[in-house]
Amino acid sequence: LSLYSSPARETKYVEAPQTQLEEGVSHLRHLMEPYTACIHLMIPCHKKTLSHCIKALPSDFFSEGYEFLQNPPAGFYPRLGVIGFAGIVGLFLARGSKIKKLVYPASLMAVGASMYYPQQAAAIGKVAGTQLYDWSLQGYIAVESLWKDN
Repeated sequence: LSLYSSPARETKYVEAPQTQLEEGVSHLRHLMEPYTACIHLMIPCHKKTLSHCIKALPSDFFSEGYEFLQNPPAGFYPRLGVIGFAGIVGLFLARGSKIKKLVYPASLMAVGASMYYPQQAAAIGKVAGTQLYDWSLQGYIAVESLWKDN
């Protein structure tokens, strides 16, 4: 038994009015409803196509990756974290241009990966240097032939 009597409560639920943002989102959802319904009808077709694509891959394609992630080499996840964080920092630094948003994260991730995997980075650098030299030589020959023709 309570020592104090409490007054009878008459509670009434009052729904909060919708904000302009909520109304806009609701309107957008109603506009997109026919398209989303169409997509939901097509999903079973995509599942069948996806299963055919997966069956076409070699049987050990996924199992090798799964086994690698189950038993990674020592220090793999910290290295992966540092390389991924370098990409996020690159996205943060690349304000403005769309080209910067492509170049900064890729270059910072490449620098991070080259710190952890220097032999592979050197091999990739040699191949890339050779390809760049070949392309520049082809461009030089093309410009020279155009110059001589004129």
